[in-house]
Amino acid sequence: MKATRLEAFSDGVIAIIITIMVLELKVPHDPDPAALLKLLPVFLSYVLSFLMVAIYWVNHHHLIHLARKVDAKILWANMNLLFWLSLFPAVTAYLGENHATPLASCLYATVALASGASFYLLRASIACHHLGIPHLAEIHRRLGRKNMTALALYMASVVTAWLCVPLSLLLVTLPAFMYFLPDKNVEQLEREG
Repeated sequence: MKATRLEAFSDGVIAIIITIMVLELKVPHDPDPAALLKLLPVFLSYVLSFLMVAIYWVNHHHLIHLARKVDAKILWANMNLLFWLSLFPAVTAYLGENHATPLASCLYATVALASGASFYLLRASIACHHLGIPHLAEIHRRLGRKNMTALALYMASVVTAWLCVPLSLLLVTLPAFMYFLPDKNVEQLEREG
């Protein structure tokens, strides 16, 4: 299978995930500004999740372009990632409705952790095809270190949720800053095609 088919399928699933998340934003019938203010926690959880899913989409795009071929291992690793990303609408809604609770923060961080681990597995599945290519192997080593740092932050967020919800939410957002701009070397390889 060509990587473009995998990318197109994943793009469709991620677009649906983002669409489902926005449907959770229920517009109040009351025209009073105070009614809109009550939606702030739900809106902020949506913004966080939109940003996280969008960053996964951008990085997934660049990662898939590293794949020379797509085998069953990559297909299933990709499906695993899409499964965990598909849970973001549910935990986003729960976090928005229960924003100050440790359980809501812990569940959100757990889905973020599982999504991060799944992205790591997908990258590792693609890296298996690059073992004999030094410049690609180096890119995967660097991306692997970045993945492990993100996983450590997500794990800390899961644990911290039971101690300090704001700190947990801060920790779960930090990997987004690390991944906001994709690796320049991956983008360069993509341009060289």
